[in-house]
Amino acid sequence: MAGRLRAPSGRYGGKSAEERQAERRRRFLDAALRLFGGDPGYRGTTVAALSEAAGLSTRQFYEEFRTLEDVLAALHLEVNAWAEEAVLSAVAEAENLPLAERATVIFRAYAANVTADPRRIRITFVEIIGVSARLEEQRLARRARWIDLVCAEVAAAVVRGEAAPRDYRLAVTAFIGSVNGLLHDWSAGWVDATLDEVVDELVKILLGILKPSGPPLAQV
Repeated sequence: MAGRLRAPSGRYGGKSAEERQAERRRRFLDAALRLFGGDPGYRGTTVAALSEAAGLSTRQFYEEFRTLEDVLAALHLEVNAWAEEAVLSAVAEAENLPLAERATVIFRAYAANVTADPRRIRITFVEIIGVSARLEEQRLARRARWIDLVCAEVAAAVVRGEAAPRDYRLAVTAFIGSVNGLLHDWSAGWVDATLDEVVDELVKILLGILKPSGPPLAQV
């Protein structure tokens, strides 16, 4: 299909065209979370099945999206945005805490958000993999955004004298891989631990990366 069909304009049922469009899009994304993040998964879902699950028509689907890949791309960004919002709120909340406590608050917020619904984990770490070059680029770009966020917190720790000054990007990239892998495995039931224990272990890993060798750094 060359492009999306045009949605009707004007008010209907007390709602503007923009409001109706946003509502339809929301219903498609909610249905996609159920189907892509559950059974049958992204690769087993058709436009007809998604439209039926959303309670809408295939014509309405093509008014909002060009392909199912577009839906997956939008859903992947949305799931990450929910997690980022939770993390940024935790960063503000923990601003004046010592490093270990600050890191714990932040990673508990992230872990609680992404594991609150197992379907979010599947969208983020499973269904997005290997779909297309375009979605792989999006996945890596979104991961780079998480790396930037953690690097910013590490830089703040350096300023506070809680970490040795150096380039942490490579170490943070490896750490993000550990976070993603461990949370995915925990969600899948492959890790015999509570979520708090998983977070505590991740914090220990991060503190080990940041801990300087030699005597403790003087506080600034």
